[in-house]
Amino acid sequence: QVQLVESGGGLVQAGGSLRLSCAASGRTFSSYAMGWFRQAPGKEREFVAAINRSGSNTYYADSVKGRFTISRDNAKNTVYLQMNSLKPEDTAVYYCAASNSGVAAAWLQARQYAYWGQGTQVTVSS
Repeated sequence: QVQLVESGGGLVQAGGSLRLSCAASGRTFSSYAMGWFRQAPGKEREFVAAINRSGSNTYYADSVKGRFTISRDNAKNTVYLQMNSLKPEDTAVYYCAASNSGVAAAWLQARQYAYWGQGTQVTVSS
């Protein structure tokens, strides 16, 4: 069982930056791949980024590649999402999630994640 709590969301102007954090409970954090997803009003939840258990490999949606960086600190049971050059279309509720799957291709799919946080709102004004 893993409990996830996101923080760091807020209101920012276009071009600005935010860093989201996701703190995990439990002693098995390093056994999970971690992902960030987002959901805008009226839209489906979409993949943003994922990181493998050790943090050595990362994956990004094309829409955020080069602007967002996912990282993790297994000693602190925390995964981060650094978001730079934010755009109004990045506005959404951002969720972190934990996956038991060891297959990288699976991490792009929300259904492969067993545990989810409650979400944090990110609003980018134009």
